[in-house]
Amino acid sequence: MAELSFFAGTMDCGKSTLALQMDHNHRARGRAGLIFTRLDRSGEAVLSSRLGLETPAIEVATDLDIWEAVVAHLTAGGRVDYLICDEAQFYTPGQVEQLARIVDELDIEVFAFGITSDFRTELFPGSRRLIELADRTQVLQVSALCWCGRRATHNARVVDGVMVVEGEQVVVGDTADPDHVAEVEYEVLCRRHHMRRMSSQAARAAAQSADVLPFDLDACPVPPRG
Repeated sequence: MAELSFFAGTMDCGKSTLALQMDHNHRARGRAGLIFTRLDRSGEAVLSSRLGLETPAIEVATDLDIWEAVVAHLTAGGRVDYLICDEAQFYTPGQVEQLARIVDELDIEVFAFGITSDFRTELFPGSRRLIELADRTQVLQVSALCWCGRRATHNARVVDGVMVVEGEQVVVGDTADPDHVAEVEYEVLCRRHHMRRMSSQAARAAAQSADVLPFDLDACPVPPRG
């Protein structure tokens, strides 16, 4: 029986690498699949890993009906044994429901990969719907690390060197700003340093020496809310 599987984690935990590896393993056994992604760091219609591996993919635009795309492929004589769906946090809830329908009505395996929560520690709509509908949700075991060495559990957005907790939910980082308005980066932090808005840059700035980071929580107070 086909299943909808959701592989979740923070940035830097190997989600895209696992997606590429899973596609390779299935193809090596003679199975045929389709790869979907959205807003990959390397550009449109590509699934890429931070390790430098990449493969062509179908870009999941907001108006793409994944169910219709798969049915059209089958109707044209194509074969589909499984789907690889990367960056699934950016899919709409309706598109996630289409993935569930593909599993239930076409008996096609769907492997979705994504980040659960955004830089504000709020669930992405796509990830929330996947958690609600998936047959199984698996947290990836490759632990990303905060700058302090603890296991990273939260994603942080850093704009011009300053960690922010407000703004649009989706702003793609690791890309050049065409208008040179702001430099947007992301990094992963443990909960204590995310709550204290203490990114690696802020930690270095607060340190008396560049070689001694402020691990003492007294040096990283929780900022006032509001």
